[in-house]
Amino acid sequence: MYQAFQQTVWEYYRAHGRHGLPWRQFEPDGTLDPYKVLVSEVMLQQTQVPRVIPKFEAFIRQFPTLQSLASAPLADVLRAWNGLGYNRRAKFLWQATSMIVNDFGGRVPEAVSDLVKLPGIGHNTAGAIAAYSYNRPVVFIETNIRTVFIYHFFATEQQVPDKAIANLVAQTLPDEEGGRAAGTRIHFASRAMRNTVGVSHIRNWYWALMDYGTYLKQTVGNMNKQSKQYAKQSAFEGSRRQVRGQVLRLLSAHPLDVASLTQLVTDARLSEVLADLEREGLITKAGQAYSLVDS
Repeated sequence: MYQAFQQTVWEYYRAHGRHGLPWRQFEPDGTLDPYKVLVSEVMLQQTQVPRVIPKFEAFIRQFPTLQSLASAPLADVLRAWNGLGYNRRAKFLWQATSMIVNDFGGRVPEAVSDLVKLPGIGHNTAGAIAAYSYNRPVVFIETNIRTVFIYHFFATEQQVPDKAIANLVAQTLPDEEGGRAAGTRIHFASRAMRNTVGVSHIRNWYWALMDYGTYLKQTVGNMNKQSKQYAKQSAFEGSRRQVRGQVLRLLSAHPLDVASLTQLVTDARLSEVLADLEREGLITKAGQAYSLVDS
């Protein structure tokens, strides 16, 4: 059962894998830059791939190294983040790079237990960073991975717990020969396919799951609704998130006083949003004028 499942995932990845995604590009020494993986995983937490690609590329041009991001003013980081939404992620990422510099010698940690100490990094994001950056055989779950496993193993069930999915993720992780963790091996149609999928790498298996999950979402629908962890995201239009984004975009250009903001943001929740953003350390107020924080 597992062998056939793995074969299906690998075959899809070989034929249709998104090998050109910018955060999947290897450095000249054949490694992935863990800093770029960190940036991409934080951006992808609640934003779709097509929106992330141009923002990721521009962000890396502006902050090409972990050290350059850690030493930048927070205001510059927030400006670079504009358009991605959930702007607290930008502050968390900025804080995480500072913590990596100060506490981990400037190197993104390998262990999930260390990665989860970073601001804004939960277990699943930590697992993704460890797997993609360092080929660590960790278990993590996100929406595309849930889609794949629910479709193949829980198609007729509801309220599927992540624990059940995680057990299957662990059992189907490839070993260095391309088989599952327990030792079952996959037979590939050709040497070319073996080289293409890179079966010795955990990262390729997770990339394959992600790409196959994206395909399933487009063809069979959102099977995450059958997950116990499923929660429908609220609409953006007219939401508090929209007001937050509007305020931060305006302040990215220059400081504005309360009267000006009130004219530009015609939403009754403006004062509450301003208070929230100030409390979160994303904006600051001097007199009657608001601006992005500098540090």
